[in-house]
Amino acid sequence: MALPKIKTVTHELELPSTSEKIKYRPFLVKEQKILMQAAESENENVINDSIASIISECTFNEIDPWKLPSFDAEYLFLKIRGKSVGDKVTLNVLCPDDNKTRVDVDVNLEEVNVTMQVGHTNEIGLVDDIKIIMTYPTLRDIGAVGKVDGDTEQVFSMLKRCIYQIHEGDTIHQNVDMDENELDEFINSLSTDQMDKINNFFETMPKLTHVIKVKNPKTKKTGEILLEGFQNFFE
Repeated sequence: MALPKIKTVTHELELPSTSEKIKYRPFLVKEQKILMQAAESENENVINDSIASIISECTFNEIDPWKLPSFDAEYLFLKIRGKSVGDKVTLNVLCPDDNKTRVDVDVNLEEVNVTMQVGHTNEIGLVDDIKIIMTYPTLRDIGAVGKVDGDTEQVFSMLKRCIYQIHEGDTIHQNVDMDENELDEFINSLSTDQMDKINNFFETMPKLTHVIKVKNPKTKKTGEILLEGFQNFFE
């Protein structure tokens, strides 16, 4: 006699980038095992692979996680994780007032959201008749290049991946049609001020963020810590 099959509950959310409604289910024991093994590896590529695999499985293979903006993928994974093993996660953090004392803080994952800084835009004007239109880094981009943290070569590599269009007056150059050598030459011709505008795009792009209040048991002072990115919640 065949063993019974257990039905899983289906949930729904909106992707932050598009407001598209996505159906998803909690991850199962087999997927939790993959996640635990990835966390133990402490290898960012292994973790990203496991995250992508879980997103794909838990959205019934309707979503390609590698094509999602990284903040969409992080948000979706966090919501899946919350419905799978509980909305509360305990984090061990450093008290900001003395930077020495560590305390455990409970965080409600339902309160974690994607935020965008005021004034952020994906259209970057270079000169009067030339501007570039950017797309957001995907999980695939971050897997290939890494998180953009100010390193010059890293910024250049990510920029080449994230330029969607270059507008020159009424002429629109599509990324898929751009010659790589010409694109390199175009980027190398940018001024410092123009590169600062591009860096600002990456620095202010939407992020998974949450502010937690922390009370230092030794000093009795309460401070705030800003958590960014799903790595902070990867427990």
